[in-house]
Amino acid sequence: MYAAVIAGTDRIELCNDLSVGGVTPHHADIDEAGTLKGLKVNVLIRPRGGDFVYHESEIERMFYKIAYCANCGLNGVVIGALKQDGTVDLELCRELVSVARTYGLSVTFHRAIDETPDIFQALEDVIALGVDRVLTSGGAPTAWEGRETIKTMVAQAAGRTIILPGGGVTPENALALAEYTGVTELHGSRTSLVRAVRGITD
Repeated sequence: MYAAVIAGTDRIELCNDLSVGGVTPHHADIDEAGTLKGLKVNVLIRPRGGDFVYHESEIERMFYKIAYCANCGLNGVVIGALKQDGTVDLELCRELVSVARTYGLSVTFHRAIDETPDIFQALEDVIALGVDRVLTSGGAPTAWEGRETIKTMVAQAAGRTIILPGGGVTPENALALAEYTGVTELHGSRTSLVRAVRGITD
């Protein structure tokens, strides 16, 4: 987190265990994030790795973590859930968004959207939830490989939400990706990315 502040980014996604795509960080990390000044911190709300179909006990933990993040004064949360058929779990996600909004939190829908059978229908579903951003690689292993789909998603969203490319975004491809797709923000895990494209990185 401190490296991000030094590098000059204004927003980060806080998570643990990137080897499984990220999970919700420990309370100590969330507490520490709440002490940082001048940095908007969005916390990943994902109780475990693996699929995005959650059981009741996991869902209860998700609601608890949203409240915990709000009480720590953080900027927002990153959420997402799917049904057994791979489509967006609108009922659960609507509740997650509603709780987050009650606390005044920003909401990003994470890369669960890349696992859906129809990413364009999923985008419409997610837009209907009223999220601020949609983090996506365009359904591909990396955002660069999914750039054609991301470009289409940007056009489809038409300003109703921000399309945030993530997954394999590097200092070497960031500018080209932004120019090709028309996105205004990028999501990366390296502070060098911030220096490469200051102003459009997350």
